[in-house]
Amino acid sequence: MGGVQLSPDRPGFHFLSSTPPDLSRVLQRATHALRAQFFVAGALFATWGVHVPSIKAHYALGEQALAIAMLASGAGAVVALLQAGRVLARHAPRRVVPLMGLACVAAVGSLLLPSQYALLLALMLAYGMAAALFDVAINDEATSIEQACGRPLMSGFHGMFSLGGMAGAAAWSALAPLGVSPTGHLAGAAIVLGAVAAVASRFMLRQQREAQAGGTPLSLPHGPLVLLGLMAGLGLVGEGAMYDWSVLYLRQELTAAPAVASLGYASFSAAMAAGRFGGDWVRARMRPETLLRASGMLGAVGMALALAVPHPAGALVGFALVGLGFANVVPVLFSAAGQQPGIAPAHGIAAVSSVGYFGLMAGPPLIGFIAEARSLTAGLTVVIFFAMVVAAFARRALVGAR
Repeated sequence: MGGVQLSPDRPGFHFLSSTPPDLSRVLQRATHALRAQFFVAGALFATWGVHVPSIKAHYALGEQALAIAMLASGAGAVVALLQAGRVLARHAPRRVVPLMGLACVAAVGSLLLPSQYALLLALMLAYGMAAALFDVAINDEATSIEQACGRPLMSGFHGMFSLGGMAGAAAWSALAPLGVSPTGHLAGAAIVLGAVAAVASRFMLRQQREAQAGGTPLSLPHGPLVLLGLMAGLGLVGEGAMYDWSVLYLRQELTAAPAVASLGYASFSAAMAAGRFGGDWVRARMRPETLLRASGMLGAVGMALALAVPHPAGALVGFALVGLGFANVVPVLFSAAGQQPGIAPAHGIAAVSSVGYFGLMAGPPLIGFIAEARSLTAGLTVVIFFAMVVAAFARRALVGAR
């Protein structure tokens, strides 16, 4: 079977195809398949996010106990991310994604089945590990496709994640008034999304990965990857806050109806999807540091508006601005991480993710601890601060990455 070398700085990474000359058709199919996988990842995250109030009520949790459950997911993610570079050096995303997708849907679909808090922690740990490996694998494939096509594509892929988030949240908003139970929604979403991930995996790139002799080190950030990871972590706190706290904020602080509350996540995801689908066009015309700085400022303004206006409509507008602001933070930083000279994209992305996704997973528990001590409004103010830090350090992070 013939092989097509992807890039001279990616030794040992080859596309495999029975018809090597038809690379453009292979890439087209793989691009559509990968968009579906990003959609699945976003929809799963949203399905968990909109049911935070359901989980809180089902297990009779306070904010602190709920925050610890979220932290279990973060701990699982960090453990998996440290091994992600090693796993993807030996196994192509086409092999990793379907297995991790199955684990993700099984965990999310089971969240409301047990009644013991310890089992919830175990499910969240498993979900965090599987979701992290799934995420690095699809971002690794996105870097491969982007480099092979020779044009920006990363923002568009992440736009599908946001579109999936919007669809996942909107689905519950539509189903809740019809009397569908949270347990039924979780199970149904798991079945549908699991089927999509399994089918899409068949059309992902066939790659042969030849791990170097002597083993592959843990995916720990070093050099310019450290600052990229820290910036990704700060940016992902904003995303994590929307995933895990936006619905509860509308329900608890603003006493919105369940159908309205679930629109908080949907408005955020819709705006983020719009920003990401246009992000590749913007990235081709704007310097990365300028885009990153503007993103941080808009995210800070949006969260400040959401917290300052004590009405669901104000929160929905503010959450949408947060989504638009943070839309291209991760695509810009992950793209930079995946193009470091002498570093395989899987290692660069996993190293930045190991720090960045600590923000996604550990940020919401931090907000929960502050909410327990003071209020959820006070907890969410950390998003404003972190967004301003992203804006302030945008130039230094991306200049250091060159």
